[in-house]
Amino acid sequence: MAGESSFDVVSKVDRQEVDNALNQTAKEIGQRYDFRGTGASIEWSGQQDVVLKACSEDRVAAVLDVFQTKLIRRGVSLKALDCGEPHQSGKEYRIEGSLKEGLTQENAKKLTKLIRDEGPRGIKAQITGDEVRVSSKSRDDLQTAIALLKGADLDVALQFVNYR
Repeated sequence: MAGESSFDVVSKVDRQEVDNALNQTAKEIGQRYDFRGTGASIEWSGQQDVVLKACSEDRVAAVLDVFQTKLIRRGVSLKALDCGEPHQSGKEYRIEGSLKEGLTQENAKKLTKLIRDEGPRGIKAQITGDEVRVSSKSRDDLQTAIALLKGADLDVALQFVNYR
């Protein structure tokens, strides 16, 4: 018989996919007629931060909508993007957003508690850094735990890696 099987629950963002979505958004707002003359733009502001700019509050919200659509099409969860409210900065309106990566201790504790309370018996969840390792003797129990976590209403994007 094989030993224990396990998988890791992580919250990571594919930076290349986000970069592609940002570039597609910049290209689209440069070509669309309704964005002409609005000074609309989107750009990186550091490693994990995005800045959206336009001349009015509704135009900057429209840029955000286009960006979110591109992220969804590229398979990036919107839970990984944390955006603020539009605020005025001089003559332009801005939305500043950042990418959330890694599980916080609070979210990791929520995951382990959920697995412990509602998951199958004989399954173990252990926090290691910014990820959670889930292990069990039964692979079916691990599949049940994955389904449980996918169905849970959490404010982080979860990925399941290292399934062994």
